[in-house]
Amino acid sequence: MLVPRAPFRFASGLAAIAIGCAFLPANSLLAQGAERSPQQGQIAPAQSYADLADLADETPLVIVAKIRRQAEVEPERAPGLSPENARLYIEARTVKLLSGTTSVGESLRYLVDVPRNAKGKPPKLKKSQVILFARPVAGAPKQLQLVEPDAQLPWSEGLEAQLRPVLTALVAPDSPPQVTGVSDALSVAGTLVGESETQLFLATKSNDPVSITVVRRPGQPRRWGVSWTEIVDSSAAAPQAETLEWYRLACALPDTLPSTANLARDAAGRQRAAEDYAFVMQSLGPCLRNR
Repeated sequence: MLVPRAPFRFASGLAAIAIGCAFLPANSLLAQGAERSPQQGQIAPAQSYADLADLADETPLVIVAKIRRQAEVEPERAPGLSPENARLYIEARTVKLLSGTTSVGESLRYLVDVPRNAKGKPPKLKKSQVILFARPVAGAPKQLQLVEPDAQLPWSEGLEAQLRPVLTALVAPDSPPQVTGVSDALSVAGTLVGESETQLFLATKSNDPVSITVVRRPGQPRRWGVSWTEIVDSSAAAPQAETLEWYRLACALPDTLPSTANLARDAAGRQRAAEDYAFVMQSLGPCLRNR
């Protein structure tokens, strides 16, 4: 069944949600950008660990919902919309709450930008299940604002199973803080030839202490570890790949050690600190994002 353009049968709901979203932050759903959820019949792009952590981090609500109705918003009522996209008003039903700091009702309403098909039409999403990364709209319990323009993903059992450990790690009491960069780095040579220890002190959003230690010993492989407390532990281990600890480092640290953070005064110490930092980044591997 074709969905009529506005004005349509539930235009009043669209007007209400548009008003509710009008004064939300600049990264709201009304910002430019395409929703990259696939159309029905298409294969959903794989979501990496970093993709899911990016969406879920500090997100108040992660919801599985089933779309009941959709209607296209007229272009003149969709500021910032690119020509290849359509902005949809969605009415959905809550299937389950995967994570949330606030309550959510059964009925949901939100706006989403989706790519048009080859014929210039928006996808038909009715009856499809999706995962929403959203925040509530103050004073409007049935309305949501997606945290990013592409914060709606097509639901599958595999995607939900991939997402759940991310959500669990984010709310754990010992959840690692958000790393924002490198504060200081210092490399000190030992008493033996080839012996040294490099300390990397990291900056965090919450000002919680995080440090990385790189140890070189003669005749042994170079090793490193991270401490998430005030104690600088030279015996700490490196994080496993695709964990929240790994994500906090691999997806936040700069590719190379900033020269302003290198506190070593001698050339050998500065070179060693830079090399040890590069060793850490190589060990972490790339932060793969598909979004």
